[in-house]
Amino acid sequence: MNENDSEIVAAILQKAGHKPADSPASADILLLNTCAVREGAEQKVLSRLDMLRHQHKLQGQDQMVGVLGCMAERMKDKLLEHQVVDLVAGPDAYRDLPRLLQLAEGGQTAINVMLSADETYADITPVRKDKTGVSGLVSIMRGCENLCAFCIVPYTRGKERSRSADSIMEEVRQLADAGYKEVLLLGQNVNSYNDLSRRPGGERKLAATKDALSRGFRNISRRPVEVFGFTALLDKLSAAFPEMRFRFTSPHPKDFPDALLDLMAERPNLCKQIHLPAQSGSTSVLERMRRGYTREAYLELVQLMRSKLPGLALSTDIIAGFCGETEEEHQDTVSLMRIVGYDQAFMFMYSDRERTYAARHYKDDVPEAVKKRRLQEIIDTFHAALRPRNEAEVGRLHLVLVEGDSRKSSEQLAGRADNNKRIVFPKAPVPQQQHLQTHDAPRFTPKPGDFVAVRVTGVHNLSLLGTPVCLSSISQFETLKRLDATGQLQQFQQDAPKLSAVL
Repeated sequence: MNENDSEIVAAILQKAGHKPADSPASADILLLNTCAVREGAEQKVLSRLDMLRHQHKLQGQDQMVGVLGCMAERMKDKLLEHQVVDLVAGPDAYRDLPRLLQLAEGGQTAINVMLSADETYADITPVRKDKTGVSGLVSIMRGCENLCAFCIVPYTRGKERSRSADSIMEEVRQLADAGYKEVLLLGQNVNSYNDLSRRPGGERKLAATKDALSRGFRNISRRPVEVFGFTALLDKLSAAFPEMRFRFTSPHPKDFPDALLDLMAERPNLCKQIHLPAQSGSTSVLERMRRGYTREAYLELVQLMRSKLPGLALSTDIIAGFCGETEEEHQDTVSLMRIVGYDQAFMFMYSDRERTYAARHYKDDVPEAVKKRRLQEIIDTFHAALRPRNEAEVGRLHLVLVEGDSRKSSEQLAGRADNNKRIVFPKAPVPQQQHLQTHDAPRFTPKPGDFVAVRVTGVHNLSLLGTPVCLSSISQFETLKRLDATGQLQQFQQDAPKLSAVL
């Protein structure tokens, strides 16, 4: 979300006549877009500001420095007390940046941290950070009303509000026209999307996420009746752009009704990868966290997802050492990590956030050393469960969206499979899928933005290793998967005419 916000800020400033600098040292204006969700993130920003103050004093630089985003909203005018900070703008005040810059240039107080009930920046076309045309970020809603005890987001990002489906469609259409092959739909609670301005038509509908709520999930806050929700939006997008992949983050477990999972199973361009934040594996801790579900309900949802979406990859968020966490509650989280077997996890120690429910009602009473030890146990359990999951990928065929050269060698390419696993493979010429059965068919070296069918051959650390088979597409790959499942793909060299008839 912060990357997307930075792209919006760039669009606003360029429209106002500013030009992007080649480096921080050559810039007249430095803007730090910040996060306040954890203390560690804020400490990084404060350290960066101290470094800039030292550099400016040492080198006599006269750069204007601004702090944007959630930390700006949380700390407000306290940031202006920092000697190097000239302006402060919250996440809903980016349109005001040209005026704030003028105020700061004139030596006046430049701050706007007002939250908005309707700002979505829907009419602003972001200046894309990804210039390769591979994957684009599209924000579909802002704010959050889940009011989890540990989370400051509702206080720094404000109430939930969704963009119109038409504006989202138009932005995705622009990305498709520019050659992008993947879209990541963004929101603080992305699957609670609800376009209240739209009258429901013939699209798939779900009634107030009743399927999920009946499975032991509950809403903490009151929500309006769904008019045009997340399932309807995904249905519309995936049907309109069948050769574009769609991912989404960050969802809440309570907002996964059957209709959403059924749609994901049906559409090959809806990636079979879900971020499912658990936060804890203990029902008693989840209750204190105000998450709205039990351990049992969460595990039941995991089982349902995997039954409907074979090969599904799951990622999660985990907090170690939340207020009052006992050793038994911690072990519940360790066992959850072992039972679920996540493919990716973001694991952190709890840090007290001012203004949150936990800061007002609980005591941050788990010693730092205990938090560190518990976090390490969670991390170790995650890696122990991940290795066999990655080894099980060996031999499987995946459609990989090429992102570019691998980190270690220009002779290798790297990209993401449908399940979001990173696969590295040789930069070698391959045929197109429709000419796979022809031995002397032209071959092409894959480039960023290409879809390539890749056979997994091994595992290296957190990445998979593979061998490229052919250039493909989302629709073509479905045929290739069926051939692979019957063994015909592996034998195409010995039986090319038969394969030609099937293809």
